Amino acid sequence: MSDASTAAALLDDGIRTLLDDEHIPAAAGAVVRGADRTAAAAGHLTRTGPGADPGPGSGPGPDPSPGSGPGPGQRPVPAGPDTLFAVGSLTKTLTALLLAEMAATGAVAYDDPIEAHLPREAAPRPGGAAITLADLATHTGGLPRLPRNLYRRGLRQWRTDPYARYRLEDLYRATARLRPGDRPRRVRYSTFGVGLLGQLLANAAGAPYPELLTARVLGPLGMRDTCVPTAEVLTGRAATGHRRGRAVPHWRFDALSGAGALYSSAADLLRYLQALLNPASAPGPLAHALAAVREPWYPCGRGPGHKGLGWDIREVRGRTLIWHTGGTSGFTAFAGFSPDAGAGIAIVANTTPTHRQPVIRAGRRLFRDAVFP
Repeated sequence: MSDASTAAALLDDGIRTLLDDEHIPAAAGAVVRGADRTAAAAGHLTRTGPGADPGPGSGPGPDPSPGSGPGPGQRPVPAGPDTLFAVGSLTKTLTALLLAEMAATGAVAYDDPIEAHLPREAAPRPGGAAITLADLATHTGGLPRLPRNLYRRGLRQWRTDPYARYRLEDLYRATARLRPGDRPRRVRYSTFGVGLLGQLLANAAGAPYPELLTARVLGPLGMRDTCVPTAEVLTGRAATGHRRGRAVPHWRFDALSGAGALYSSAADLLRYLQALLNPASAPGPLAHALAAVREPWYPCGRGPGHKGLGWDIREVRGRTLIWHTGGTSGFTAFAGFSPDAGAGIAIVANTTPTHRQPVIRAGRRLFRDAVFP
């Protein structure tokens, strides 16, 4: 393998390409190609120079640059492999993995109807086919992208912190209004659905979602950095999100944590990729769960793609490609892996998704180069 095609060289090229964009202060990622693997980060936790000061927030919320940016006379803090970045909807893949682990232990079943883990008053209206836990993980439950009552709660903070005020009682009001029908199984991407799944798993276990995920998935995989962060953790370890080069507040999640609340580091994303590529390396039922999330469940669109438990799956040039993207107001992420190629990548940056999608495009290029050398 030439120096230009090593995991470290591929990742370095991907990160440096992103940092050439003046709106991206920092980027981090991981690459696995067989036994060749690496994690790295570069840039600074917040942008410096003209225009770097955060604009005013909208409504109550955390400081737009909570402790991670340099003050007057201070040097900018460099990003490292343990710097935390919001991974947005990559959280959904870990919530689906939690479902698979709990199904492997018998704590829940894939075909459990959602009302089995809801209070009676929050159950969907009767009639039609039941919505199951697996339906939520595969986006085939017919739920809308977002619960309708989220718009009323989050409208004032739509760009700054839209999920922070969406409480458990709001979620239960939304589930009580669901009207299941005798529908064909069709993939319809739903943040509502996977956020609900996280809460249902927490209900089944009698533990809050962050603690449950840590105990059953993150801890056993050695992902010590990955978490739903407290304000103190954000201040001490997280990069500051940016939108068009200006610092923005961190998003906070409440009832929909399972859909997008996690922060992770380059080092932990490497651990995650290694586990996904080598399920047998994980302890006990988690090994079965890691194998389960690699399997296709339902066709997605007219092409050769499928939706799995939390992941998109497609056959390309004789390889199985499995991937997901993530984004919040100030962060963008991409992760993908190919079991038969023994390769995977993840990349994150503290910049909001845009029409040009520089982070997603860089992630796709890096994925292609890792899988098809």
